[in-house]
Amino acid sequence: METIKIKDLDLLIFTSFPKEKVFSFSTSVKGGVSTGNYTSFNLSPYSGDDPDCVNKNQEHFANIAGISVENLYIPYQTHKDQVQIIDEAFMQKTDLEKATLLNGVDAIVTNQKNICIGVTTADCVPVLIFDPKLNILAAIHAGWKGTVAKIAQKTVLKMQEHFNSSPHDLLAGIGPCISREYFEVGDEVVEAFVNTGFSIEYISCQNTVTGKRHIDLEYANKLLLMESGIPSENIETANLCTYSNPDKFFSARRQSIHSGRMLTGGILR
Repeated sequence: METIKIKDLDLLIFTSFPKEKVFSFSTSVKGGVSTGNYTSFNLSPYSGDDPDCVNKNQEHFANIAGISVENLYIPYQTHKDQVQIIDEAFMQKTDLEKATLLNGVDAIVTNQKNICIGVTTADCVPVLIFDPKLNILAAIHAGWKGTVAKIAQKTVLKMQEHFNSSPHDLLAGIGPCISREYFEVGDEVVEAFVNTGFSIEYISCQNTVTGKRHIDLEYANKLLLMESGIPSENIETANLCTYSNPDKFFSARRQSIHSGRMLTGGILR
């Protein structure tokens, strides 16, 4: 990823995604009006921030991105594996119907141009998948529970089933998330990964002082994408830790769940 500045926003851009076809990004903490643990560019309406501040931040982002704020689609995420399609039929629904369909959703797939889809994160793994041949875009929120539930693979499958995407054609980008160094977990989390088929030795290391495991969520999701048929060379990783970069990113583990969230998403052009 590379950082670009648009007015007062610092945005990280996936360099492997063709810019003429899709605007793909992750936001940072800078550029908004929120305060406290939400300082300053919090874009999530679901993390306890002042709604007026969130609205102003979203309007500011929409203006810079060149869309109406009504065309900004952010799901209410629940750390599960539900994937919602945003197609022409979805766009014809009422605002209430749309909100209902986006409730309890952790991944969105769309073929609609000039709308922004995105997921909010503050340590969890944001993943974008783009089909450059069919112009399909997916945004995925994968915390450790979503990773165990293999939501990245289920999103690729949804792209195949609904839009006839070929995994070999897909480009993927994994945005900023907590690094293995800071993601220490308990035995129950290790057990959940093992029970799902992950090789725990392959995706983690053991802290020699505490005896606890540290899991690499970024790498675990890259493996899932590769197992789905996406070539390794088509997967771009940010390699940026949200926990250890407080000047750039929000971190729920560092700040508590009552903190801001970055938005990772895209707009088909």
